[in-house]
Amino acid sequence: MILSLIKRMLVEPDTRILVKFMYLFAWMGCRSMAAFQRRAVRGGRSPAVLFFSVTDRCNLACRGCWVTPGQPPRELAPEALHAAIGEWKRENRSHFFGLLGGEPLLYPHLMEILARHSDCYFQILTNGMLLDDARAAAFRRLGNVTPLISIEGDQSTSDVRRGAHDVWRRGMDAIEACRRNRLIFGVATSICKNNLADLASDAFVEDMIARGAHYLWYYIYRPVGPDPAPELALDEADILRLRRFLVEARCRYPIMLVDAYWDADGRAICPAAEGMSHHIGPGGDIEPCPPVQFSCENIRDGSSLNTLFKNSVFLDQFRQRAAAEGRGCILLADPSALQDVVDATNARDTSGRGSGRCELAAMGRRPCHDLTGQEIPEKHWLYRVAKKRWFWGFGTYG
Repeated sequence: MILSLIKRMLVEPDTRILVKFMYLFAWMGCRSMAAFQRRAVRGGRSPAVLFFSVTDRCNLACRGCWVTPGQPPRELAPEALHAAIGEWKRENRSHFFGLLGGEPLLYPHLMEILARHSDCYFQILTNGMLLDDARAAAFRRLGNVTPLISIEGDQSTSDVRRGAHDVWRRGMDAIEACRRNRLIFGVATSICKNNLADLASDAFVEDMIARGAHYLWYYIYRPVGPDPAPELALDEADILRLRRFLVEARCRYPIMLVDAYWDADGRAICPAAEGMSHHIGPGGDIEPCPPVQFSCENIRDGSSLNTLFKNSVFLDQFRQRAAAEGRGCILLADPSALQDVVDATNARDTSGRGSGRCELAAMGRRPCHDLTGQEIPEKHWLYRVAKKRWFWGFGTYG
């Protein structure tokens, strides 16, 4: 598996893109994680990774999505985004950023941001509907972008889940555009009841390898937003099935299979609860993670980002309460505990709908990835080493 994966990475991407990936993502990424470790030991609050939802515009209406397009749309001002990225790489040695939406390809300043910060590496989570050859060619010229294309099921499932027609085919067209332009790219999927069998499967992994994807990122569906679709949420047996599939498939296939849920020993983790990653929404609000749409701080408040993170009572109480409730996702395991934190800190509803508190109050407890007593450790040595040394092994996790 390792030799085949190395061969794919050496042969398939454009050479210049591979060099930038190895330097900006791999080498600089390791340095940023080491810097995060040092900050954590000193009690620092600044995360290793920032995710920005640059716009709430979107060309789809997916069930279970927490993003509601505003009228007018909310978008991060380019100078504010430039300043945030500049501070983070200058003061925290972090050079990797995730760009989300809405649909980030609808953000009018996207290419300017990517070009201006050529010493950073950006992952762009997109539905693929706008990712054509021209856009993929532009990403190839920049060299510091990895598209992560969202695929939510087969043809019929995708259309129902995403509220549009021909979504699956256009997603496959986006994948082909990335392959044709020799990008390093991935496929993301939010696993729920109606796509678990199709997407957590050998057939899907093999198909994505054949189409040129270099990594697959599996998320667990969270029923949030104005149309939460709780009937799609996974039960404990489903989550165990997903975990077992990931552990086994990692030993067989020349593709990176990514999750942000379990450490090397199979214990649950929450990156936001541990302060490793946080999210900045399209209105500039600093949030624990994308689906938790509450905040007390905004990047327009006039303070540096590091100061905002250091002094955030909301984030501090969120971390403490999430840790007290277990190692998993507080949004699933105990939404009432999250509501307590929101009420205690008088956090703002940052959803743009004005209904965030009501939506949170309506949520019930659901199984999450904290499978205490049923942990499934990583079997492949590469994933064990990666999770112990570079991701979850700082003493902050585990």
